[in-house]
Amino acid sequence: MTNPLFDGLLATGRTTPDKCFAILPDGREFTYADVEAVSARFANALVALGVEPGDRVAVQADKSIEALMLYLGTVRAGGVFLPLNTAYTPTEIDYFLNDAKPRVFVCDPAKRDGLAATAEGAGARLETLGVRAMDAGSLNAQADAASGEFATVARQPSDLAAILYTSGTTGRSKGAMLTQDNLLSNAEVLRDYWRFTAEDVLLHLLPIFHTHGLFVASNTAMIAGGTMIFLPKFDVEQVFKYLPRATAMMGVPTFYTRLLADERLNRERTAHMRLFTSGSAPLLAETHRAFEERTGQRILERYGMTETNMSTSNPYDGERRAGTVGFPLPGVELRIVDAETAKPLPDGEIGVIEVKGPNVFCGYWQMPEKTAAEFRADGFFITGDLGLIDPQGYVTIVGRGKDLIISGGFNIYPKEVELALDELPGVVESAVVGVPHPDFGEGVVGVVVARRALDEAELTGALAERLARFKQPKRIVFVDELPRNTMGKVQKNILRDRFADLLGGK
Repeated sequence: MTNPLFDGLLATGRTTPDKCFAILPDGREFTYADVEAVSARFANALVALGVEPGDRVAVQADKSIEALMLYLGTVRAGGVFLPLNTAYTPTEIDYFLNDAKPRVFVCDPAKRDGLAATAEGAGARLETLGVRAMDAGSLNAQADAASGEFATVARQPSDLAAILYTSGTTGRSKGAMLTQDNLLSNAEVLRDYWRFTAEDVLLHLLPIFHTHGLFVASNTAMIAGGTMIFLPKFDVEQVFKYLPRATAMMGVPTFYTRLLADERLNRERTAHMRLFTSGSAPLLAETHRAFEERTGQRILERYGMTETNMSTSNPYDGERRAGTVGFPLPGVELRIVDAETAKPLPDGEIGVIEVKGPNVFCGYWQMPEKTAAEFRADGFFITGDLGLIDPQGYVTIVGRGKDLIISGGFNIYPKEVELALDELPGVVESAVVGVPHPDFGEGVVGVVVARRALDEAELTGALAERLARFKQPKRIVFVDELPRNTMGKVQKNILRDRFADLLGGK
């Protein structure tokens, strides 16, 4: 028995150990031989810290090649990788650690003092991971001192490989459990569907604390035996610097709107590119058309979730239809059902999207009742997204259930922000909605009923200590009362319409 995920991802790279795996902005280059050795060092370090098969390793650290090797080292050691958004506050981290109970929690060296008590309270061993050229941490040192050889721990395809937290509408986040087979099968499908080979060079600009950057981008490039230009974040200057060396780029809609705002984006600079993909948030048809007009390239949009990895994609060959997310990927079943009756709907009718396949997660961590509620008896997962299938088979996302806001590619559930607002002195109640934003697609707006005169800056300042930056309202407005229907439910559609122009995105 092998370790399906690790061995599967490295199968091609092992045939050419001297081939470049990653080009780094500090001038270093990682080969596939380096991937084997450095991931072994991290696996040895984790085992020395007491990590056993099935143990969680939680990580809140800046993007770096070392952080990616820690992911692979965790998988090699039989652990369960638990990446956390670098914007999460200590209060948010406290919830995740107490829920997941990781054996080890790894953070940025600069955050160690502020998170020491949190880690201790959750029973986790606290270590730090820095970017080597800047500020190495305790785990860096332990890995450097460890052996570059490691007997990869054998795992079953059904064993957990990762837990990714996704916000809950009740304010309680849910840990989506992803198996070895969930991740490996999706990487295999995307490699083939998007035609990735060892000749590809992927411009990697995404964070690696969520499924898009960690699994869709990294795993797909790796399983193909390709090379990544592994940059810490999206930066327009860096994109134009490295674009000539790339063949493919994965991004979120915000990346493409910012590139379109730069006059350097043209056909000549992108003529050598094989593929541009977009995900994590809806890509406006206008952006799709504008990008094609400027570059001659049609962005390939696809659809997935934390719980499912990628489920659909526009075709590599054939029409990449603006405003749609293409067809179900090979091996994935997708249907549209009536929200009330759960009966399948004919093509062209809007309903709830449900999916089934090897890509779909196995459930929510320690939430058996929530897991059962989200799956049909026949194994289909209820995504909560609304969509339709047109006569040609293209899937279109027309809305999102439960008032989810997607801003700059990040999922934000209004209830969590509302709970934070309602706790502030002087706030009677609040409603949080997403409205059009020219850069992020959607921006968060808090609508507050107050018992006394309050200052917007005062409230936003208070939220800065409670919520990650991407969740914080761009604006807070005050109203005498919230609009409600006859059942007393807040009518957020009225608020979205009323404040649609507030952030200048309409």
